[in-house]
Amino acid sequence: MPQAPKSPTPIRVLVADDQALIRRGMAMLLDAEADIQVVGQAADGDEAVDMAQRLKPDVVLMDLHMPRKSGVLATREITAGLPRTRVMVLTTFDRDELVFDAVRAGAQAYLLKDASEE
Repeated sequence: MPQAPKSPTPIRVLVADDQALIRRGMAMLLDAEADIQVVGQAADGDEAVDMAQRLKPDVVLMDLHMPRKSGVLATREITAGLPRTRVMVLTTFDRDELVFDAVRAGAQAYLLKDASEE
C-alpha cells in the first residue's frame, strides 16, 4: 500500500505590527494558507525581537513604524542573532527611507500595506 506523500513543512511566520487590526488581519490571511503557520504576533519592536529569539520563525513580517523599538532596529537585532530567519518589512510607502534602512539592517524584502492579497 503506497504511503501518502508527506506535506511540506509550513513556513513559520511571526507578524509584528503595532496596529492590532493590521496584525490580526495579516495573521488570519497568512494562517489560511496551507503552507504557512503563524507562530506569533508582536505589538512592538521589543516584543518582536523577544518572540523571534524564543520562537525562531522562518520569516518575520515587520512593520517599520512601531513603538519602543523601530522595525529597523528590531530587524537588525533579529537578523544578527538569527541568521536563518528572514525579515520582510511591512510599510505604507515604497519610497520610505526606512525601507532602505531596513534592507541595510538585513531585511530581505518589503511589502506594501495596500498590496493585493495575492
